[in-house]
Amino acid sequence: MSADAAAQSPSKELLEFADYLYKPAKSGLRAREGVLNGRRVQFFKGKSALNALTKGEDNKPAKFASREEAVEWIQDLLDFQLVVRCDKEGEASRQMRINPVQSFEEEAYYAWLYEGSQLMIILGGIGVVAVVLAGVMFPLWPAVLRNGTWYLSMLALGLLGLLFVTAIIRLIVYVVTVLVAPQGLWIFPNLFEDVGFFESFVPLYGWEQPKDAKPATEDSGADASEKKIN
Repeated sequence: MSADAAAQSPSKELLEFADYLYKPAKSGLRAREGVLNGRRVQFFKGKSALNALTKGEDNKPAKFASREEAVEWIQDLLDFQLVVRCDKEGEASRQMRINPVQSFEEEAYYAWLYEGSQLMIILGGIGVVAVVLAGVMFPLWPAVLRNGTWYLSMLALGLLGLLFVTAIIRLIVYVVTVLVAPQGLWIFPNLFEDVGFFESFVPLYGWEQPKDAKPATEDSGADASEKKIN
């Protein structure tokens, strides 16, 4: 770190730049997850950061006109320890160690020490305290609010129970169909997949794909061509 950076805090402009680069929705820079000194961190490659800063996407202009200017700003992030240069302990390893040379290079890796705006964390803390206080003061609530809360809690428990019943029924159907058919039948096959709420219930049912099933490949296309030739 330079003497000037050690003597003062990051400027507002540098923090705004760090926030821009930190958020993929703004910069397009996709960070990966690693472990530095036993702590989970997000890290990126220098070349990826330069590309994100100097190449416009979706009809948006680039953040910087030249790579040299982008390098200067990233070096400022290093000087103020908003990011730190690291080395991977192995190509496939997620373990990182700090590099003693804190200068920018395109092929090097950089871990975020900057964690973004703390506003949401503060608001979240306030929300937790508010929920706890509301729970403690529940006996003082008006009767209408208490009755409404009771009905809502019963509705939530009912929906949770319905989810468990659906999961048990779909498992029973799957086991029965596996015994009588080559593939098992799943009711709501996307129920526990990483999709949206409504997509979890579409389609209504689906047959399990065999593990050794292979999609049509170039080989099948070649076979078809041979048949045509013959």
